[in-house]
Amino acid sequence: MLYKIRQEKRSARTGREGLKVELAVINKRKGILLEELEIRVCSDEELDLLAILNKQLIEDEKHDNKMNIEQLRERMKGFIHTDYVAYLFERNSETIGYALIDHTRKPLYLRQFFICREVRRQGYGKTAFKKLIELLNTETVDIEVLSWNDRGIGFWRSLGFKG
Repeated sequence: MLYKIRQEKRSARTGREGLKVELAVINKRKGILLEELEIRVCSDEELDLLAILNKQLIEDEKHDNKMNIEQLRERMKGFIHTDYVAYLFERNSETIGYALIDHTRKPLYLRQFFICREVRRQGYGKTAFKKLIELLNTETVDIEVLSWNDRGIGFWRSLGFKG
């Protein structure tokens, strides 16, 4: 674990100096640094990957969508060639997940948000979302979560969403 120490005033009245310890968390239990996660815009070159990740999202949500990988690829192609932008989350060139955003809606609409199964519960979801919001230069996005997706609802509530 890495600790970052910064000196700051403890009290304006006394003027005493104190040390504040901030955890810059690297270990898996606590999360990752924002700087460690990269986000890039997807192109047609990533359509196969996006289709596979989208299939996993559908399975995890227990959605009744029966599309196969090729159909999902074509659907994703339709999205990114119209009003949507797909963003890939990566750390050290490893795919962490993706998001699909409709840029024509105000507020922006987050249609899909997915973190790969093998890296879940390690802080990547929260980190990716925070960094995505920063990249999009917005404070407000609309999301929809399937009513039976308890894990998804819990995740979004942990980020302050209500509904």
